[in-house]
Amino acid sequence: MSKNTAYRVHVEDVNQTVVDNVNIENGAMLRTDSALYMGHNGENVVVYPQNYGATINLGWARYDDTFYTGTSDETKLLLSDGVEVTLPNNGGSIVRSHSSIDFYNSSTNKFIGENENDVYSVTVVFKKSAANANQTHIDFSLTGADDYDRINMALGFYKGNDETQNQHIMFQYYLDANALANGLTPKIQSDGGSAKIWDIIFFVQRTQNAGL
Repeated sequence: MSKNTAYRVHVEDVNQTVVDNVNIENGAMLRTDSALYMGHNGENVVVYPQNYGATINLGWARYDDTFYTGTSDETKLLLSDGVEVTLPNNGGSIVRSHSSIDFYNSSTNKFIGENENDVYSVTVVFKKSAANANQTHIDFSLTGADDYDRINMALGFYKGNDETQNQHIMFQYYLDANALANGLTPKIQSDGGSAKIWDIIFFVQRTQNAGL
């Protein structure tokens, strides 16, 4: 003979935005289309499915800059010859594989992460042009922690003077303790002449969760 449980728990059906912003109460349960959550010690913990947290933590986020749009010369970032600057991205438009994911801080212009020894793959794209294409190139690098400046590259102009060229950069890294604490800043510098860039996009994917 089967027996009913002594208590029936009411579970509220909500969307993920409610889960991320609700006042958490111990024992209170919320259900989305993807997971079942329960309030526990100040957090909404996924109780079903058990591998859901690991899955969403291996997601991705895309950050589009909406300031340097290239609609006119005034909306392009001018790079002066020999002057290093932070590659900006205000994150004005963000698309995530899950609402809990954030791998870039648009306020500090730094790539960020979750755990020491996590692995991340990054794609950076933008449009660029140079008045003197034959003599000008752009240097790209990361700064903020020891040895990460080894992620660097020289980017040439191949289409001619003042011609728009698409730039696509890919790299990956693991986070050591210093990089986790301080973040990693993308830097850019024009050499041999001035240059302009715009339509900047960062795509960041977490490929290994060292916390599991």
